[in-house]
Amino acid sequence: MAIKKRIKNTIPIKYHILFWLGYFSFNVIRWGSYFDDFWYSFKSNLVEFPIHIIVIYINVYYLIPKYILNKKYRKYLLYLSLILVLVYLIRTGLNYLLVTKEIWPEAEDSGKFLELNHIIAVILGELYVVGFVSAIKLVIDWSIEKRKNEDLAILQTSTELKYLRTQIQPHFFFNTLNNLYALTLQKSDNAPRLVIKLSEMMQYVLYEVNTSKADLIEEISHINNFIDIEKLRFGDRVESVMSISGNIEEVSVPPLLILSFVENCFKHGLKENDSVKINMDFKIIDKDYLEFTLSNNFNPDSNTNDKEGFGIGIANAKRRLYLLFYNNFTLETNVKENIYSLSLKIPVK
Repeated sequence: MAIKKRIKNTIPIKYHILFWLGYFSFNVIRWGSYFDDFWYSFKSNLVEFPIHIIVIYINVYYLIPKYILNKKYRKYLLYLSLILVLVYLIRTGLNYLLVTKEIWPEAEDSGKFLELNHIIAVILGELYVVGFVSAIKLVIDWSIEKRKNEDLAILQTSTELKYLRTQIQPHFFFNTLNNLYALTLQKSDNAPRLVIKLSEMMQYVLYEVNTSKADLIEEISHINNFIDIEKLRFGDRVESVMSISGNIEEVSVPPLLILSFVENCFKHGLKENDSVKINMDFKIIDKDYLEFTLSNNFNPDSNTNDKEGFGIGIANAKRRLYLLFYNNFTLETNVKENIYSLSLKIPVK
């Protein structure tokens, strides 16, 4: 998984310009149609919009972060009220001096300066603009923050998945090198074959598995290589049967996940002079799910803190499954009469 692009914290200036040009044009047409005088509408909006813009940016970038976000609501209301009083005085004065002597042309009489109804109308109009634009800004900020949190969650999940996979790989190679060491001490003819098998698996793990999914066919081949290595070490003491039903050609699974279950068969199944018997079954269900079942003889004296779950390997696998599929998977384990059984069902689409 990877985050495709970085989410910016600020809105580019061009979008601010486009928004205000669009809002200005809309207001000119709206009030021009209302008064049937587009020239008057253009002049009055030309006077009022710089005031709108200043007040809105003060509100959005200063008052809200400093007072609302810090829960200082009284101070916010106080400063906003003072600003609105100033807006009334400046806006009405400029309209009177630059646009028209009729300071309230939409009223039946032209209105009077500092008349209560006129003050209320101007302040309510300014609050409408401030509330409307501030709401847009807050929604945009919320969506940006939401996207950042989602990307952070993806990054954290990706990082944790990579960490969980690195837990598997060193453990796997360590065990394999131990096998190789044992064969070289015995001067076994199987040592060169083991080196080749190990080389194939290292190539797969280090170079071919770079994503959160891998082809099931490749995973099965990798599992067979692992079992072959164990057979080279333990000979006839290893018995394995694998069955596959359904079309697995286009099926993908989390890499090295199923291998961790197979590793546990050898770690906890082999007794000193006994054999390990493994049965595996891969089944595609309705082309949507893979059902993997595994059973093997279980050594109750094996060194593990979790006889039923096989210790950290299963815990690791469950965590990976949860991160990849959330609750859309099932993993069940059971030990009965010294037979360990596991059933895994995951989506493959």
